[in-house]
Amino acid sequence: MSGKVPQRSNQIGHLSSRVRHVLRGPRPEAVPLLVGRACALVGLLDIAAGVFPRFRHSRMHAIAEVLPGSFGPFAAALSLSAGVLLLLLAHGLKRGKRRAWRAAVVLLPAGAVAQFTYRHSLVGVLISVVLLTMLLRHRDQFAALPDPRSRWRALANFVLMGAGSLALGLIIVNAHPETLVGDPSLADRITHVLYGLFGFEGPVDYAGNTSWTVAFSLGALGWITAVTTIYLAFRPEHPAARLTEDDEERLRALLAKHGGRDSLGHFALRRDKAVVFSPSGKAAVTYRVVSGVMLASGDPIGDVEAWPGAIERFMDEAKAHSWTPAVMGCSETGAEVWTRETGLDALELGDEAVVDVPDFSLAGRAMRNVRQMVKRIERAGYETRVRRVRDLGDAELDRIRRAADDWRGTDTERGFSMALGRVGDPADGDCLIATAHKADEEPGPYGDLKAILHFVPWGTDGVSLDLMRRDRSADPGMNELLIVAALQAAPRFGIARVSLNFAMFRSALARGEKIGAGPVLRAWRGLLVFLSRWFQIESLYKFNAKFQPRWEPRFVVYRASADLPRLGLAAMQAEGFVNLALPLPRFLRRRTATARPCAHSVAERDVRAA
Repeated sequence: MSGKVPQRSNQIGHLSSRVRHVLRGPRPEAVPLLVGRACALVGLLDIAAGVFPRFRHSRMHAIAEVLPGSFGPFAAALSLSAGVLLLLLAHGLKRGKRRAWRAAVVLLPAGAVAQFTYRHSLVGVLISVVLLTMLLRHRDQFAALPDPRSRWRALANFVLMGAGSLALGLIIVNAHPETLVGDPSLADRITHVLYGLFGFEGPVDYAGNTSWTVAFSLGALGWITAVTTIYLAFRPEHPAARLTEDDEERLRALLAKHGGRDSLGHFALRRDKAVVFSPSGKAAVTYRVVSGVMLASGDPIGDVEAWPGAIERFMDEAKAHSWTPAVMGCSETGAEVWTRETGLDALELGDEAVVDVPDFSLAGRAMRNVRQMVKRIERAGYETRVRRVRDLGDAELDRIRRAADDWRGTDTERGFSMALGRVGDPADGDCLIATAHKADEEPGPYGDLKAILHFVPWGTDGVSLDLMRRDRSADPGMNELLIVAALQAAPRFGIARVSLNFAMFRSALARGEKIGAGPVLRAWRGLLVFLSRWFQIESLYKFNAKFQPRWEPRFVVYRASADLPRLGLAAMQAEGFVNLALPLPRFLRRRTATARPCAHSVAERDVRAA
C-alpha cells in the first residue's frame, strides 16, 4: 500500500496542474495572435490594391481603400509599401515582440494622419485608432525580447526580399495589359523590373499615368528591400548564446553528483547551448533556440527535487522571448515532471538501447551474426584499443581529431541531443575512445587508424555513445567490432552500462511485425519502413537490436499538437539534417570544434555497410 501513495500523489499533482492550466483561461498570446493576423490581412489587401488595377475598382476596394497605407495620389505605391511592411510586422506581433509593437504604435498614428490629410477618410482614421487602442490596452502582452541573431541575417533578407521583389515586380509590370505599349519580351520586362527597383526607367512603356504608377510601385519595393537590409546589417548584433566557463563548471559539479541519472546528461556540456539554473542552483536545463523553438534535450541536470525550479526558469525564459518551449529525448521520469509542472503534453518518441555489461556475451544463437562478423574482421588483421582520453598522447589525439573531421561524411555537422560536439578536450578526460587499427603496406594520413568510437561519461559506472567514425576504405563491420571491444573492456574501467544509439519509433516497428498486429499498427509500421529509405529508421533499430539491449523509452514534450510540425523542423535543424540558413562562403569558414554528428545519425550512414 505504501508503495502506491507516491504514484497517486503524482497523479493528483498532475491533475491539479491540469486544472490550474484550464482555469487560467485563454492563452495570453491570443491577443497578439489576433492582432498579427489582422495586420497580415491588412497587408495582403493593401498589396492587392496596389498591384491589381481591377481590385481597386471592385467591392473589396471599398474595404481596402480605408486601410492604413492606401491613400493619396500615389495610392498604388504607398499601398504596396504598407502591405509589405505590415506583412513583415505581422509575424513579430503574433509572437508578442516588443519591437514589433513599437513599430506598429508608430505606424498606426501615421496612417491615421495620412488618411485624414490625403483622403479625409474618417473610417480609415477610426480603423487606425481602434487597432492602436488594442495595442496600447494590451501592451503588457507585447513584451517578448528579440531572438538571438547575427548580421548574416541581412544577407538572407537581401536575397529573399530581392527575389520576392523581383517576382512581385513582374506581376506589377504584367498587371496593366490594356495600357501596355507594344509587345515587350520577357527579357525586357525583367530588365524593366530590375531598373525600377533601383529607381530608373526601364524599356517597357505604358499609356497614360500607368508608367508613373508602375515606376513608383517598383521603386517602393526596392526602397523596402534596401531599408530592411541596411537595418539588419547595422543593428546591434545579438549572437546565439554559448555555454560560459562558469556555466560549464557549475554543470560539471551537478553531473559529478547526479550524472548517473540520465545517459544524456553529459551532452548538456555542449558549448553551443545556453543554460538556466534553478533558484537554488541545484538543477539546470540546457537548451538551444532554433527557428523560434526553445529546444531542451534530455532530463534536467541535478537534484530531482530542484527540477521544478529549473523548469520554471526555462518556461519564464521562453515566455520572455515568445519562444515555443519543447523538450527532445527526455526519460519517462523527466516527461512526468515536465508535464506536471508546466501543463505541457508528452509523446513517446522512441527507445534508447542500453546494454548492461555484466549480462553481455557473444555466446548464444542470438549473437551469432555479431560474433561471426567480429571474428571475420579480426582474422582480416584488425586490432582494437580502448582507452580513456586522458591516457592518449597529444600526437595520437590530434590524429584522431583530424580523422574524425575528415571521415564525417557530410559537409554539415550533425548532432544536438546525443552529441558532445568535440573530441579530446582536456576537460573531458573521462571520455572513452575505442579505435580500430590495421597495418597497411601504404599507411594513410592517419597511420593505421581505421575507425573511432567516442563515449562520454554516464555517472561513475556508465558511458554513452557520442560518435562513430570510420575510414570508408575499411572493411564493413567496424561499428560492431568497436562496440564489442568497448563492451568487453568496460569492466576494466568500472563501467557497468553502455548507452548505444537512439531508435525512433522502435516500439511501433517491433509490435507491427508481430503476429496478431492490427491493421492500424501494420499500416503505421509500413509507413515507417517506407520512410526508412531516407532516414534509416528500421535499419537503425535492427542494428541496435543486434546487441540484445534493454530499451528505455524517450519522450518529446510539447505545448500543443499544432506545434509538432514546427518542433519537428526545429529538431531536424538542430540535429543537422535540415539547414535553412545561408552557408558562409568557403573562404570565410573556420575549422571549429562545434557540433559533431550524434551517434544515431552516423550509425544510419554505416548500418548498410554492416
